[in-house]
Amino acid sequence: MALPLDIPKLLSLDEAARRREAARQAGEKVVLTNGCFDLLHTGHLYFLKEAAKQGDRLYVALNGDASVQALKGPTRPVQSEQERAYLMGSLPFIDTLVIFHTPRLTREIEALRPDLYVKAGDYNLGSLNPEEHAALDACGAEIRFLPFLQGYSTTSLIAKIRAAADTF
Repeated sequence: MALPLDIPKLLSLDEAARRREAARQAGEKVVLTNGCFDLLHTGHLYFLKEAAKQGDRLYVALNGDASVQALKGPTRPVQSEQERAYLMGSLPFIDTLVIFHTPRLTREIEALRPDLYVKAGDYNLGSLNPEEHAALDACGAEIRFLPFLQGYSTTSLIAKIRAAADTF
């Protein structure tokens, strides 16, 4: 039986939008990023720490379980959205988490109206979804791509674990 996980940084979209508005009123720069963050690894931590340095508050939109499965396939996610949110919420440089269940982040962008949207350097303007890009433009968000730490991915980590399991 799973233990209930206390995740104070995990908010509904409405509550996150209220906090975001308070941050705006306080003159704070809000950074938004998103991802699956299925098995938290060095590449994720590097990116998230760099993202947090770009502003005063880091908001992370976490793909829900169905969204991860649609993106990554039937064997993913490895960890549930609640487990992933618990891990992410334990990181001191993340201020707010929201879980989204749709294929696109458009609704979250429109509600949160970030000052800055960041993705890792394995993305570029051409690979951003046009609907999400339009929502970012409409709210005046700057889009920035941060350095990508080569050699770190959840897929490669899963492959290493499988290879190690085959030796037992």
